[in-house]
Amino acid sequence: MNESLQHSLGARRRRALHCLAALFLGASGTFAWGPAQGGEFPDRPIQFIVPWPSGADAVLRALADTASRYLGQSIVVINKPGVSGTLGPAAMAKTAKNDGYTIAQVPLSVFRIPHLQATNYDPLTDFTYIIGLSGYTSGVVVRADSPWKTWAEFIDYAKKNPGKVSYATPGVNTTIDITMKQIARKEGIRWTGAPFKGAGDATAALLGGHLTALAGTTSWAPMVDSGKFRLLVTWGEKRTERWPNVPTLKELGYGIVANSPYGIAGPKGMNDKVVKALHDAFKKALEDPVMKKTLQQYDEEPFYLSTEAYRKYANTTFHQQKRIVEELHLAQP
Repeated sequence: MNESLQHSLGARRRRALHCLAALFLGASGTFAWGPAQGGEFPDRPIQFIVPWPSGADAVLRALADTASRYLGQSIVVINKPGVSGTLGPAAMAKTAKNDGYTIAQVPLSVFRIPHLQATNYDPLTDFTYIIGLSGYTSGVVVRADSPWKTWAEFIDYAKKNPGKVSYATPGVNTTIDITMKQIARKEGIRWTGAPFKGAGDATAALLGGHLTALAGTTSWAPMVDSGKFRLLVTWGEKRTERWPNVPTLKELGYGIVANSPYGIAGPKGMNDKVVKALHDAFKKALEDPVMKKTLQQYDEEPFYLSTEAYRKYANTTFHQQKRIVEELHLAQP
């Protein structure tokens, strides 16, 4: 075989090998079925989309900082608020690569909004659910100088005075708003919800006597602890450690637990090993003593769900929210 022919065959062989490699390598130079060649996930910072404004994300930032220590890479919080907390997760699901380097918090609204309006995402097919993390403490407060010492007295007044009870909520069709509507439906009462954009304005309205009550998460806590507000009921699975004398809706017979659990997801089709790495880092963060103190500080309680349990939760919650929306006739015609 002469030198020219050898050179020609060698060139063909090299081209064939390059073509074969191209079938297995993506544009980023990584094998399609796994993390980057030559390194374990993660080998660069991770973007964590938080669907709330800066200032309303303290716990999530603490979780990201803590998890980054266990993951070995920084987790950078990207605030992307809007559409009741669904804008950020929806954008991630539709535009981010499924390599694990972009993840998002998944609030309860992700499962509710599709039943209220048209969305560009499907919570059952467009996400890879990674881990369930925590939930919020919510409840109803009145002014301390009001005549109602118990939730039963407050409900009795509402029944006897249709339309006279008004309460602040963080917005129409939020978990807070829907829970108050569920209570009204169960009790056969008529009261009026007033949406407020900020907790400060709602607190001021109640202090000024412009409202009867305030329903929401624990922005009211300092006023309760200082004796200016009275906490009548909380909405968790069990009584809170901070206010152990206050009953829950569940124990009062409503069959309602409204703690708005949240977790973390990525785009659909993520690699199992990448999911496990993220799950394990955030689970360790949730169990970290410093993180536990942070959750207590903000009146959140761990709501850990494994990857498989969180997938099941997503399916169950999507259909549960559909039932609630239909029962309360919340969807626009």
